[in-house]
Amino acid sequence: QVQLVESGGGLVQAGGSLRLSCAASGSIFGVNVMYWHRQAPGKQRELVATLTIGGTNYADSVKGRFTISRDNAKNTVYLQMNSLKPEDTAVYYCHYSDIRGEYWGQGTQVTVSS
Repeated sequence: QVQLVESGGGLVQAGGSLRLSCAASGSIFGVNVMYWHRQAPGKQRELVATLTIGGTNYADSVKGRFTISRDNAKNTVYLQMNSLKPEDTAVYYCHYSDIRGEYWGQGTQVTVSS
């Protein structure tokens, strides 16, 4: 089992920055994929960023503004969000995937005011 706990969400003005953290605990496999998703009210959950052993991928809506990274020593994945826009307002979820299955965090709210 893998447990994920997100933190770092909050209220920020447009143009500001936030860094989300996702601390993973439990049985972490060396080969895995980490994702950040988000879900705005009334909208479907959207994949924002992916981190694999081969590199990173981003949704077009966040490319150039968001950066996903990890600290293996801390089993923590980060999402650095810069130049935030009101349309980035959503609950952000951390998601871990390995050969055994999929695991999700509880989500952290990000609100960007105009």
